[in-house]
Amino acid sequence: MLQHFDLIIRNATIIDGVRTPRFEGDIAISGERIAAIGRLDDARAEREIDASGQVAAPGFIDSHTHDDRYLRSNPDMAPKVSQGVTTVIAGNCGISLAPLVAANPPSPLDLIDDTGAYRFPYFADFMTDLAANPAATNAACMVGHTTLRVAAMDRLDRAATASEAAHMASMADEALRAGAIGLSTGTYYPPAAHATTEEIITAARPLKAHGGRYVTHMRNEDDHIIAAMNEAFRIGREVGVPVIISHHKVVGVRNYGRSEETLALLAEARRAQDVCVDCYPYIASSTMLRADRIPLSDRIIITWSKPLPQYVGRELADIAGEMGVSQEEAVARLRPAGAIYFSMKEEDVQRILRFEDTMVGSDGIPHDIKPHPRLWGTFPRVLGHYSRDLKLFPLETAVHKMTGLTAAKFGLKDRGVLKAGAFADITIFDAAKIGDGATFEEPTQPARGIESVMVNGTPVWEGGKATGARPGKLLRNNA
Repeated sequence: MLQHFDLIIRNATIIDGVRTPRFEGDIAISGERIAAIGRLDDARAEREIDASGQVAAPGFIDSHTHDDRYLRSNPDMAPKVSQGVTTVIAGNCGISLAPLVAANPPSPLDLIDDTGAYRFPYFADFMTDLAANPAATNAACMVGHTTLRVAAMDRLDRAATASEAAHMASMADEALRAGAIGLSTGTYYPPAAHATTEEIITAARPLKAHGGRYVTHMRNEDDHIIAAMNEAFRIGREVGVPVIISHHKVVGVRNYGRSEETLALLAEARRAQDVCVDCYPYIASSTMLRADRIPLSDRIIITWSKPLPQYVGRELADIAGEMGVSQEEAVARLRPAGAIYFSMKEEDVQRILRFEDTMVGSDGIPHDIKPHPRLWGTFPRVLGHYSRDLKLFPLETAVHKMTGLTAAKFGLKDRGVLKAGAFADITIFDAAKIGDGATFEEPTQPARGIESVMVNGTPVWEGGKATGARPGKLLRNNA
């Protein structure tokens, strides 16, 4: 009997997201889901795509984003869909848009918004807004501990009282009931750095009942990284939930090579509890401009500056020289501002990427005037530079790290895998051409080799441009 589908991808090299060896075949789509995979010679569809010589993979899942507001302000999500991303995990590093009403939120909340969009007194309000205004990508959101602190406390330069921590837990519980997939912390940043471990444990207590994750930008990623990791593991054990360490790295020249030590600790910890990490494929990070990062960095590039925007894209050392002041004084004049820090060793980046339970996440900051190239280039860089060119791991492993592994670790049902019944989030790319176009000089250049991207069965990127479709769904932990 002749079968009819909405769309058939023909003659693709299929990489399914769970490290099955690649195979040749067709993919049939009906509505939002994959209906069949295999040789479908007798099937017909309203539309067919000939993917001969190309790879069809699950749409990539960006495990670490700050896209909370971007989903609404730029719903075409071009930086993401142009590199094959179909789902973003938002609300990282303790920073979420809800639950908080504030006209001038303190740093680091201004990393995702400084325009007054902190207008959701309840996380459910934010979820309702996103669901009513879909973007091109799917979104799964976490609630941020720093956001909870700002909402619960009258002063941020101290630890929370027992009643304040309990208030945070109550707000976290509301967020999780509304669909938040976890709670994130950013104890590296000043507002949350004053939080005790016990405060975080109290705030995170509701996670277990709702099947949430504890996701952390740890207190330290340089000299005291081992203590920070052990704190994260302890919080996970006390609360009884999985732990995800954000953008794992070792920072500063005196810590180069210590990824051997940190990965050994991770391997030991995961024998007793559920722990994993995400990583971006660059030797430079990006966040707020801070003077204490100067000794840890080989170079610093300014990504935005409110008082002195003319210096965006320039190196801090050059700016200081031009001003005739120290770099520390230049930082004081430029702030509030953001920066890119070259403070990692390539061998450490590769070692962390290669680790069994490392997911791929961009950590892109979409509102920077001149952003880190990871915003546009992360996933093609892993596939092209690290997998194809350096042969750090097979293509099946590279795809797994950005699809099936991420879906499993965040509990995203029927995502991150190509199989009958799964949602039709699919990226088609040329494995010989795939690569990052974004550079530190030109950070918003689209990737090479991305042929077509579909979200829930609808094309969102074709012919090198966004289609204008907005088929993304809000992925809730209780859906």
